[in-house]
Amino acid sequence: MQLIALIVVVLVAFAANSVLGRMAIGGGYMDALGFGLLRLASGAAMLVFLCYLRGAVPRQPLMSSLKGGGSLTLYMIGFCLAYQGLDAGLGALILFGVVQIAMFGWGAVTGSRVSPGQLAGAAIAFAGLAYVIWPDESLQVTFRDALLMGMSGLGWAIYSLLGRAQGDPLVATSVNFIWATVMMLPFVLILQESLVLSELGLALAVVSGAITSGLGYALWYRVLPQLQPALAATIQLSVPVIAILGGVVFLAEPVGLRLTLGTAAVLGGIALVIWSPKRL
Repeated sequence: MQLIALIVVVLVAFAANSVLGRMAIGGGYMDALGFGLLRLASGAAMLVFLCYLRGAVPRQPLMSSLKGGGSLTLYMIGFCLAYQGLDAGLGALILFGVVQIAMFGWGAVTGSRVSPGQLAGAAIAFAGLAYVIWPDESLQVTFRDALLMGMSGLGWAIYSLLGRAQGDPLVATSVNFIWATVMMLPFVLILQESLVLSELGLALAVVSGAITSGLGYALWYRVLPQLQPALAATIQLSVPVIAILGGVVFLAEPVGLRLTLGTAAVLGGIALVIWSPKRL
């Protein structure tokens, strides 16, 4: 029951990041990359403070730091830039759809046995994702935004796979956030077109960084070793549903038939992956 409770808290935190990011960036309260940098920095500050309270030193091998910080930076850049145009729920659907496909694919490449039902489930989930992001008159998704969020999903998939091998989740997450903050800074200086700051934007970035990212990611690293890659990838696809509901409640975002059908297909594919018996 404790594991289930922690997973639920993590999934809500992930969905909250999409709502907070869309609110700040899409609402014009803060520029995209500045939001990402402050989110990382405030998350790092919170995590280092918690390490200090525990008497732990935020330290890990250099290669682990580079991998963790690099994948987190890739996730953050794609996430922030994509939410300049995507709604919260749609962005989360693309993000975690790519995460599921990437982690499932990695499991297959590394020798994890899959059943025909699991393959069919992955195909259904991918088809549902493709249906949602395919542009038409009722739902416009630019190739740029979809590509950026797909890049973000790839970064998060790598970050999640790395987390299964971490010993101390709080220390590992602290170091990863510190490195990602440093790695993010050059991109902000080079790519940022204009600086947009407001009190609400700063507050949203700090909440997203210190609470729903910093604490949420530390909890995620805690539960990851207890989950198989396919299951870890699959349960995250419940996040778009939570994000869609959050977008409706807090951002008054519309939910059309196409997004509803695509989400149902993605979740149905996930369920098939979970419940299909493994191939012997």
